[in-house]
Amino acid sequence: MTADEMKVLLDRECVSDWLTVTQEMIDTFADATGDRQFIHVDPERARMTPFGGTIAHGFLTLSLVTQLAANAPGTPRLDGVRMALNLGSDRVRFLTPVPSGARIRGRFRVTEVEEKRAGRYHYTTAATIEIEGQEKPALTVDWIAAVIV
Repeated sequence: MTADEMKVLLDRECVSDWLTVTQEMIDTFADATGDRQFIHVDPERARMTPFGGTIAHGFLTLSLVTQLAANAPGTPRLDGVRMALNLGSDRVRFLTPVPSGARIRGRFRVTEVEEKRAGRYHYTTAATIEIEGQEKPALTVDWIAAVIV
């Protein structure tokens, strides 16, 4: 779709499929980042915490925004994209820990599309990552991307 068509769809919500956050994913993330705090990687010790078991790293959950958004049917996308870059995030809030084995999904709304120069756009997506069976989401974030067409 064109940028003008995308602007018409601002604030339209798209929802991804559920994704299970496994202990293997958590352990792999811990290995990649060096964050091996026991609440993430030691099920026995983590059972004695208020979490009752291991939890995903907040930054692991944040990193899954890209995967969840890519799998959200109906997400507006510009035609002819040659490259997309993650520019960063605003207002990241980690609200509820994601327990190992929990299922999460994303709710996405493109809130802004801005042409920076010919063929280069920045767009902002409001994302909420929900945990199945939980009232409060895992996180909220305004995700900013650059798209080159």
